[in-house]
Parts: sequence; structure tokens; C-alpha cells
Amino acid sequence: MGLTRVASVIMRASRNLSSRPGKEPSMLEVQGLTRYYGRFRALHDVSFRVDAHQVVGLLGLNGAGKSTTLKILAGLLMPSSGSVRVGDVDATFAPNRLRRRIGFLPEHPPLYDEMRVDEFVGWCGQMKGMSRTEVARRLPEVFELCGLGDVRQQVIGTLSHGFRKRVGIAQAIVHAPDLVLLDEPVSGLDPHQIVGMRATVRALGEHATVIVSSHILSEVEQTCDRILVLDGGRLVADGTEDELSRRFGTGNRLELDLRGTEGDVRAILEGHPAVRDVEVARVGDGIVRASVALDGDVREELVRALVEANIGVRRVEEGEGELERIFLRLTTEASDEASEEARA
Repeated sequence: MGLTRVASVIMRASRNLSSRPGKEPSMLEVQGLTRYYGRFRALHDVSFRVDAHQVVGLLGLNGAGKSTTLKILAGLLMPSSGSVRVGDVDATFAPNRLRRRIGFLPEHPPLYDEMRVDEFVGWCGQMKGMSRTEVARRLPEVFELCGLGDVRQQVIGTLSHGFRKRVGIAQAIVHAPDLVLLDEPVSGLDPHQIVGMRATVRALGEHATVIVSSHILSEVEQTCDRILVLDGGRLVADGTEDELSRRFGTGNRLELDLRGTEGDVRAILEGHPAVRDVEVARVGDGIVRASVALDGDVREELVRALVEANIGVRRVEEGEGELERIFLRLTTEASDEASEEARA
């Protein structure tokens, strides 16, 4: 099935799913989540709230606490302290009810290679409390949403890694959960499979609240409405990309290739009142590359000032990677604070 057809099928299926009568939107509320493994503290006082139908990225380096958080949200791991509520269900008092409202895709989903796709996903539905009739009615929608229609009768052991990931998502959503948790859903996928997975994740957000764990910044940027940043088991940032840029970023950023000396270029750029930060490096004979953080869009003023100072302007582009800069800054600062706390 081509990518265009897959995207069309996914969006049609998501509209069908979101229009089911009687389906209440969900909301996730996490308060003071802490988890110890022996004496090691994997999570520390993590709190956040997610509205219905948001697609939220859980971003962090390896070992930041992402998988531990998802396992607790999925009801597979109890917190040392803190609470999790999905809609009106409190995990502390009704963990079984909580599991029925949640779908979970682990990074390495446990699949039965000897079963056919339709057999396995149907069996998972029954294990989650669905009747045979409900499963039979639900499977076509799930296979359409996950792009599995053409392989639904294939044995799982014969599938590619990308299709195995899709089977993992199918088992996670077969029971129409309110909250879908995806742990590193694009891990190991090729570029074409990643494009299809992005469409699937966005479509899931049409009818459920979705949390996507990832350490890949570009995937979080392209699929998520909001970002939670974990570092060392602590929640160090929470907001949309624009909100994080305003709070932690360095404003608009320009990348320039200029003809002049490093000293002259730096002096002109740092002398402009709208310039917040300047990085300058020599990249060739008489050519300097500058990365400039700005308060507001003052590109024309800045270029005019450079030209008037006899600095040759060879290239001007909007800077990229603002989220990457923020992420590196947040995780570095949080790690430094944690180290100081450990020494205290």
C-alpha cells in the first residue's frame, strides 16, 4: 500500500473512530510520581496534566525515566509514591479499571510469531474484556487505522520490523482505550516507515489522548502538540514548542555566512540592541559563519548594519534546531543540579 493511500486510510479510520457514540474524552492527571528501584531513584516528584485528545511527547535522554513513567501510567508498575488518574479512575484504588482504559506499546512489543495478525490482535482484545462479537466488529477499524489490512492474515513471524510495530499498536488500541502510550514507536524504522508511523500517531490523537516517549527531537516536533522533558527522573519542562522557546530559548535565530574578520563580525553583531547571543566561527579564507539569537525579527536591520560596516553578506537563513538547543540546555542544567544535590 502506497504512503498516500495509507495516509488517506488512516485519516478516514480516525474519523470513524472519533465519531463513535457515547465515547467520553479522557484526561490524565499525574501528581507527585516517585519511583525507587532499591536505593536508586528513577523518578522524583513528577506532576503533569494532559487534556483529552492531546498528543504529548515525553522527551528525554536514555535513562531519563521515560519508560518507567509509561509503565506506571500503564498500570504495569506501582509508584513508590504519587498518584495517577485517567478520567475518573484512580490507579491506586482501581488498577484493573485503569488498565482497561489504557493501551500500551512497549519499545519491544511481545508478539507471538506463530500467530496470524488477525488471530493475535483478536486474542488481545478478548484478554482485555471484549466479546467475540465486539472483536469481530472492531478489527476492521483497527487494521485500517494501523495500515495492516493487506497483512491481516499473515503470520507475524514473517513480517518486517515496521509491520511488527504496527501490530504492536493494533494490540494497544483494539479495546478503544482513552489513553494510548507509545514507547519509542519509530525506533528501528526506515524513513518510509517513519512517515507512516507519524500519520498513525497523529490519527490516534483524533479519538484518544496519546503520550509518545522518544529521544528523537524531530519526531516529537512533527507529531506532538506538547512536550514534557524528563532528565534524571525529574520533569524539567512542560509546554508547547512555542512556549518552551519563549521560556528557555534564545529568540529568533539567524545563520549567516559573511566576508570579514571574526573580530569585526562579532563587534557589529554584538553591538545591535536586538542581538541576545552570537556564535562566530571561521569557515574559509576570509569567510565567517555566525549564528545569532535575536529579540524579534530584525533581519533587515542587521543585514543593513553589516553592509554599512563593509561586511560582505553571502548567506542569510533562519536558524533551525531551537528545540534541540533548549533540550541540551535543560538536560545539561538539570544534570548539573542533580550532581550538586547528590554531593550535598
